[in-house]
Amino acid sequence: MILEQLLTRLNYTVAAGSTEIEISDVIYDSRKVIKDCVFVCLVGSAFDGHEYAADAVKKGAAAVVVSRDTEIANATVIKVDDTRKALAFMSAEYFGNPADTLTTIGITGTKGKTTTASMIRSILEKGNIKTGVIGTLGIIIGDKLIKTNNTTPESYEIQKAMRQMIDEGCKCCVMEASSLGLKWHRTDGFIFDYGIFTNFSHDHIGGVEHPDMDDYRYCKSLLFRQCTTGIMNIDDPAYKDMLKDHTCAVETYGCDENAALRATDAKLLSRPGYLGVHFKVSGKLSMETDVAIPGMFTVHNALAAIAVCSHFKLREQTIYDGLNEVKVKGRVESVPVPGNYTLLIDYAHNAVSMENVLSTLREYKPHRLITMFGAGGNRPRDRRFEMGEISGKLSDLSVITEDNSRYEDVENILADIEQGIKPTGGAYVKISDRTDAIRYCIENAEDGDIIVLAGKGHEDYMDKLGKKSHYDEREIIAQILSDMKN
Repeated sequence: MILEQLLTRLNYTVAAGSTEIEISDVIYDSRKVIKDCVFVCLVGSAFDGHEYAADAVKKGAAAVVVSRDTEIANATVIKVDDTRKALAFMSAEYFGNPADTLTTIGITGTKGKTTTASMIRSILEKGNIKTGVIGTLGIIIGDKLIKTNNTTPESYEIQKAMRQMIDEGCKCCVMEASSLGLKWHRTDGFIFDYGIFTNFSHDHIGGVEHPDMDDYRYCKSLLFRQCTTGIMNIDDPAYKDMLKDHTCAVETYGCDENAALRATDAKLLSRPGYLGVHFKVSGKLSMETDVAIPGMFTVHNALAAIAVCSHFKLREQTIYDGLNEVKVKGRVESVPVPGNYTLLIDYAHNAVSMENVLSTLREYKPHRLITMFGAGGNRPRDRRFEMGEISGKLSDLSVITEDNSRYEDVENILADIEQGIKPTGGAYVKISDRTDAIRYCIENAEDGDIIVLAGKGHEDYMDKLGKKSHYDEREIIAQILSDMKN
């Protein structure tokens, strides 16, 4: 592609060379430079791409995009105000502006992004609309999962993923638009068809993230200057802040009587292997639905999914089926078992997330709530005491075991967890090997139990003694059940 084509939607100056040159790729990591690429000098909290510009040219880069004067010889030099923004627009052009073909849905909010994205995908695919997802779990296209480093990847990866989605038959892309992704222009280069606001609470403050809550709030609001239709949780007071200087049409959802899509009569649903909620929907749609994810907070996430999916002219039964069968990998994920108990896999790996999950599960009044968990090695010991205390207070039985012990001795980690549990008086057993601990939970399950395997969630590895080895709890459970049958 000719460099001038990549720069079509940017304001720039040519500091040296010509834009009429052929470009092989758009690169922002100097370690990945290839011949005749354009190297974009990103600036981060701990690095400055401008320092690697000359080296990129030596490796074969034909052009460099900068935001400040930089000594570079033997290459075209393009100067812009913001190289992150430039990367987004150049990447969009490089991959043929895939968002023009896909229906794009962006989701922002402190909590609920991953769950809402999974719900939307489940509904749309029930309606035969193949949908890709970009978010915390990675990039999901069909049965393929591509792992990413951030909830919202760099703009080049986003554009590349959307092009892959089109190539593999997707019609829709759902994306978790994190505050940092919006702040750092990762989602620039296109306009979302729909933007969703879930909720707002204290998070991501300090360090290299957001200096204060005002900045955090402002960055989330940027989505509603970059979408055609904004779908807002009217029950969260921050929704008005999200709409400051918005440029989109606005729709609302919630339990408030003024919501355009309203939920009423919500109640918990519980049967072996299924924990969820039921509620009635009124307003823009009139129906009742069951959602296969536990907790009353699920109602708002499901409403958001219904609100956006209502634009796809789907049958109400399709929406119902999508929510009734939805699964979020590693987030209170139900695993089928032959007994009259419920087995869940969850990513909860600190005291706050454990307390949230266990408090939610207690609302279902299980015969026993059994929590199997460990704690990461080479991490602050206080976390272990806190996790032990929470499980001791909220679980009927704690099964403490290994979880990414890294370079630490597993027994030392378990001893720290014990210190947190013992003062609570909660019952516990210690089983160092995680597979043996899972087997113990399954073999000793009683009717009506809820067993939650906490800590690994969507992870498929165990980090031990400096080595990561494959470890997927779903596979472990399947093998244990098979062994028990034989």
